[in-house]
Amino acid sequence: MASSILIVEDDLVFSTMMKTWLTKKGFQVDTASANTRARKLLAEHTYDLILSDLRLPDQDGIHLLTWLREQSCHTPFIIMTSYAEIQSAVQAMKHGASDYIAKPIHPDELLNKIKENIGKPEIPAADLQEKTSTPFTQNFLEGESEAAHQLFNYVRLVAPTQMSVLITGSSGTGKEYVAHRIHELSKRNGKPFIAIDCGSIPKELAASEFFGHIKGSFTGALADKTGAFEEANGGTLFLDEIGNLGYEVQVQLLRALQERRIRRIGSTKEIEVDVRLLCATNENLKEGIAKGTFREDLYHRINEFTLRMPDLKERPEDILLFANFFLDQANRELERNLIGFDAEASKALQRYTWPGNLRQLKNTVKRATLLAQGDFITLNELGEEILTSPSAPASESFNLHDEGLEKQRIQHALHRTGYNKTKAAQLLGIDRKTLYNKMKLYNINGESVE
Repeated sequence: MASSILIVEDDLVFSTMMKTWLTKKGFQVDTASANTRARKLLAEHTYDLILSDLRLPDQDGIHLLTWLREQSCHTPFIIMTSYAEIQSAVQAMKHGASDYIAKPIHPDELLNKIKENIGKPEIPAADLQEKTSTPFTQNFLEGESEAAHQLFNYVRLVAPTQMSVLITGSSGTGKEYVAHRIHELSKRNGKPFIAIDCGSIPKELAASEFFGHIKGSFTGALADKTGAFEEANGGTLFLDEIGNLGYEVQVQLLRALQERRIRRIGSTKEIEVDVRLLCATNENLKEGIAKGTFREDLYHRINEFTLRMPDLKERPEDILLFANFFLDQANRELERNLIGFDAEASKALQRYTWPGNLRQLKNTVKRATLLAQGDFITLNELGEEILTSPSAPASESFNLHDEGLEKQRIQHALHRTGYNKTKAAQLLGIDRKTLYNKMKLYNINGESVE
């Protein structure tokens, strides 16, 4: 028997598209455009899953969820919300929502969430907080943007191999996290992960940090020291900012990688080592090769596979996801209990270009968490730099003043954005609901459900 789903959504065009698409996937689907209608249907029918918009014309989706749980009904409940309201989705999770999905909705992601949640056992109220805290207490967030999906698809592809990986990108984009993630997903995950910041090592001590030394081998060598290669034996060695290494150390590093043997400073004994090398840099190593400051043979040895970390401004859909993630961390560290960001603060976070990337965002959120007086972070706590900095340049827009060309422009925008309705609406300079209404008016069929 087909699983049944109740869609609670006041955008009738979007709701109809969802119902049509899910019906084709084999589900039995009912729809309601308001809280009261949804309650009536829920009183008359039993559903396997409820898919509800956060914003409804009478009461929001959290009210519906609360009412449902008061009836001792633990039907899986997925909240649909915009990226600007992720903090409300977090609140919904705390009230017992099974999951949430951000708009624009990607069909494959929605289908996966539906399959994951249908048939889940009822969750006692006492366990809800424990359940909902899990997704927000991990060490890092991958993100939901296209750039993030592409990056971590590559991570999952290269992780099981033995290839050396060079991670490039601006400072603060999360290069070390990606290195950790590669190690976690590799066959070496039961062995050590050793990270070395090449930019903080004095040149005269770099060889000792890598290969170790024996007592008395140089001034200050007061005891034997195990180097990073030995510590990481069998596991992964991560060299951050490798472009800062001196030329002589580069030669020694290349030899160790090629021969898989190292020798402690002052020792004649060779030690076999088996490490996988991951490196990161925010410099252009090819320019270093051209200038003679970085060895070309070492570059090719460490760069069997390249991963480029996108700047935060290249993945604007992830800004509020990370902001809420960092808020959750700051709440724990500072023993606060803030709910999220108010509407104006959310808009300011999205407008800012974040030259310091995730590191800057994390510091901004932590400071704001400390300063906040109410339940939400407001503009007052974000700092002058965020509020006065120029916004990111706006995308090219289309004006819909010529009705004769309107249909053609909408079709062009949809094609140009790969039928992503939200991006097409932004390109056209209209909101998503207006776009859906125009598509219905001109009988334009979308190729995907957003």
